[in-house]
Amino acid sequence: MIERMEISGVHYKLNDDIKKYVEKKIGRLDRFVPAAMRDAVHVEVKLDEKRKGADKFMCEVVLHLPHDIITVKETTINIFAAVDIVEAKLKNQLKKYKEKNTSHTADRKKTFSRLRKLADRDYWGKQN
Repeated sequence: MIERMEISGVHYKLNDDIKKYVEKKIGRLDRFVPAAMRDAVHVEVKLDEKRKGADKFMCEVVLHLPHDIITVKETTINIFAAVDIVEAKLKNQLKKYKEKNTSHTADRKKTFSRLRKLADRDYWGKQN
């Protein structure tokens, strides 16, 4: 769960339901951030009602990462739908970010050691 998250309303009064919903949806995106960088993540969520009575809601999320800043914005007729769409967009961008900023050599070393153990076991007929 993302620890540092600021939720604010611009021309929109926040209630507990929407705060909990945003914390649940946006907060669980930390699994798409590399583990070593999770403590440095900071999120700003801005919820806005565009025009009174027109039912246009905007959700903007600014995600501050160690090597990048990701901003996603969506406007719909339902505030909960806007949060869902923003979550999906952030998930895709964070997957790309994680792929770009994760070292793959560590994974290869683990794979090679497992293959060597497997090959030794098969060749010698015993398990190490």
